[in-house]
Amino acid sequence: MKNSIKLTALFLLATTGLFAAVPAKALKTDVPSVIISPLALHKGIAVKAAGSKSIVMIYDQDKNVLRKDVLASNTSKGYVLNALENGDYTMEITSNKKTVKKNIHVYNEGKTKTFIVQQ
Repeated sequence: MKNSIKLTALFLLATTGLFAAVPAKALKTDVPSVIISPLALHKGIAVKAAGSKSIVMIYDQDKNVLRKDVLASNTSKGYVLNALENGDYTMEITSNKKTVKKNIHVYNEGKTKTFIVQQ
C-alpha cells in the first residue's frame, strides 16, 4: 500500500514537471494579421502586425489609457508587463477593422512580479 502511494505521488510530481516545462507559445487571436508571443525571460509580450497596420492600446482597470501605439505592417513591438503595478489591465489590438482584447493580470509570485494573459 505504501509503495502504491509513493508511486502515485512520484507520477503526479513527474507529470506536473512536464506541464511546467512546456515553453510558452504564441497566443491565438481572432485577427489573423496579429500575432502575440512572449518576450524573453517572461517579462512581457510582443505584438506583431503581420499583414496590416495595427493599433495597440493598454488600459488599466479604470479604463485609463496607459499606452497607445501604431504598428506598421510587418513590424513588431515588445511590451514589458512585469514593470506594471499589481492589478488588472486590458490590451486591445485593432487590425483590419477587427479588435481583439486580452485581459492581463499582474501580480507578485514570491519575490518575482509576473503576469497572466487570459485567453
